[in-house]
Amino acid sequence: MNRLASNLSATRISGGVATDQQHDSAHKHVTGEAVYIDDMPEVAGMLHGCLGLSTVAHGAILSMDLSDVESAPGVVAVLTAADVPGENDISPTGLHDEPVLAEGKVHFFGQPVFCVIAETREAARRACKRARIDYDEKPGIFDIGGLDGESDKLVTSPLKLERGDIALALGSAPHRIKGQMRVGGQDHFYLEGQIAMALPGEDGDVTVYSSTQHPSEVQHMVAHALGVASHAVTIEIRRMGGGFGGKETQANQFAALAAIAAKKLGRAVKIRPDRDDDMTATGKRHDFLVDYEAGFDDDGKILGADFRFAARCGFSADLSGPVTDRALFHCDNAYWFPAVRAQSAPFYTNTVSNTAFRGFGGPQGMVGGERLIEEIAFALGKDPLEIRKRNFYGTDERNVTPYHQAVEDNVIERVVAELEASSDYAGRRREIAAFNANSEIVKRGIALTPVKFGISFTATHFNQAGALVHVYTDGSVHLNHGGTEMGQGLYVKVAQVVAEEFQIDIERVKITATTTGKVPNTSATAASSGSDLNGMAAQNAAKQIKDRLIAFAAEKYEVPEEQVVFLPNRVRIGNQEIPFEELVSQAYMGRVQLSAAGFYKTPEIHWDREKGRGQPFYYFAYGAACAEVSVDTLTGEYTVDRVDILHETGRSLNRAIDIGQIEGAFIQGMGWLTTEELVWDEKGRLRTHAPSTYKIPLASDRPKVFNVGLADWADNVKPTVHRSKAVGEPPFMLAISVLHALSDAVASVADHTICPKLDAPATPECVLMAVERLKREMAG
Repeated sequence: MNRLASNLSATRISGGVATDQQHDSAHKHVTGEAVYIDDMPEVAGMLHGCLGLSTVAHGAILSMDLSDVESAPGVVAVLTAADVPGENDISPTGLHDEPVLAEGKVHFFGQPVFCVIAETREAARRACKRARIDYDEKPGIFDIGGLDGESDKLVTSPLKLERGDIALALGSAPHRIKGQMRVGGQDHFYLEGQIAMALPGEDGDVTVYSSTQHPSEVQHMVAHALGVASHAVTIEIRRMGGGFGGKETQANQFAALAAIAAKKLGRAVKIRPDRDDDMTATGKRHDFLVDYEAGFDDDGKILGADFRFAARCGFSADLSGPVTDRALFHCDNAYWFPAVRAQSAPFYTNTVSNTAFRGFGGPQGMVGGERLIEEIAFALGKDPLEIRKRNFYGTDERNVTPYHQAVEDNVIERVVAELEASSDYAGRRREIAAFNANSEIVKRGIALTPVKFGISFTATHFNQAGALVHVYTDGSVHLNHGGTEMGQGLYVKVAQVVAEEFQIDIERVKITATTTGKVPNTSATAASSGSDLNGMAAQNAAKQIKDRLIAFAAEKYEVPEEQVVFLPNRVRIGNQEIPFEELVSQAYMGRVQLSAAGFYKTPEIHWDREKGRGQPFYYFAYGAACAEVSVDTLTGEYTVDRVDILHETGRSLNRAIDIGQIEGAFIQGMGWLTTEELVWDEKGRLRTHAPSTYKIPLASDRPKVFNVGLADWADNVKPTVHRSKAVGEPPFMLAISVLHALSDAVASVADHTICPKLDAPATPECVLMAVERLKREMAG
């Protein structure tokens, strides 16, 4: 049977929606064929840049002697703030508080002060060390402990969410608990570091290849720094070697400097910092200090909850406003608080400005909420899972969030019930209790925690996307959209949507690099909205072309439009079938437009920050994880023995990709809560700025038994693309189960009578200290 005959008899296309399709670049990742920016052939005359970083955390620049830098071998130019032709600012929020290069003063150790451009990367790096800068060093603020929010500086305005009478709820509650928790930050540790390569063009144009999650923002920032219109700047990115939020705003600086140098010198310029400089000079996940108080009844039902989330934001706002806002949005997790108050405190510190990171503040808020649950369980002598289930949101009642949005799609009870049964939580808890009773040194622990995560950008205007689809006369399809590929499988998912719409094999759909020259004014690939937004925009574009083809075929063949039906790789027109490419060719001859720009904006959402109420999320994603650990109480070392996950994805566009995202998110979340520790010294210097001192999880750290299942029995109640749900960020918070399993194991040394109050990250040292503290309290 020839290919045409085979296609005509096919009952299903290859690679459509809801099929396990391989990541489009998976084979290239494995073989090393995937082309990242540093792999691109260098054009003739390529120059290389290196950032000169401040050596004090806070102070005025008294003098800066760069003569030895300029005379160093291979140096072509040295840029300072005076060389920025436009605006010396890359603040993503328009607060003008983040310079491209420091001017007059520095606010954190490692702040870029100058930039060396040289013939080679090595020459640029060596020349940076020759700078002589004198500072009037000032005292710095490096920690948020003790800051009160009244007299201390904030980088942006705080938020307060409030519903019900919190004072009455706490005052009349039969039981009350109060405490504080420290939640650490996290470095993105993307495999591919920050990088930008700028190529100057004619008429003042510049093209920048930037490893960024937000090409449109980089375009705007480069244009502002150059003092030109956005149409003179084109940003392109085919793939990133990881982003996780660390390339949402942090790429701005490298792209701006590369573009400034390229325009100034008339030569291509590439800037790729080494890992130490990258970790020192770029923002991270915010660390938080969470103050909490709750009132509850004898059954453990929460009557009122009061939170304050103080964040180390760094020297500028960056995205600290929306990050700390989202922490408040998720302090409730899956729980109904009859009365609640949650307040943020985004503190200024003399550290690098913290930024977006997978979950965008939501994980920190959720960890705080789960500590509340744990404290209540210990106060009443109950299993924390019992308290969790007792406080779950309802559906028609007990379903209003602290920001006054009704939870209309709640499935958390079913998700948890199914996981509780499939993981044999109750049986294993009994088995673990028996083991611990007979094991003096090694203690085991188990915990099952839920996740409810809101999907949408909380800044309503970001919830839009564009796409460009061309159908060529041979039936092949060119796809472009504003989403970026950082390894998460967005490109292949959107290609599946287009293939499904046209009913053609995915091999016919060409995935192309994201560029501001094709789809303008796009939002960042963030907030777990990549597939939702870009999938719908691409589907919209494909539908426009499809509708034109249907109208053309109906007229040409003189049949009603409803008799034109797209089948796998062919089209039925009345009582005959023709290949897809034949109809396309005929349409071209009939002068039918075979290209379309698609657009989508998320409906129904709105948010009034001043009032602290609205509907910021289109829907919620749900999941649950059950983790089991073993702890050596003599050393604090531990292993994660087993993890069972059930995550709800709606109608998954690609189960294989989604399961991979869940596994990766969980391990990254586990690293955040266990081994990844950021340490600044008394001078404000980041001491954990390399893999030698900063410990991400290894392959050997993964759970010995790792069971991941999709709860795909429920379609999304909202009309998302093919009723799917986002899966990028929500699984990250499933790792909270590991933190609470460790807490459960530690608690066993005191017969579960004392709440361990484990802070994060729960490193082996922290676990050991908690074990010793509980032993002392028991003895005392």
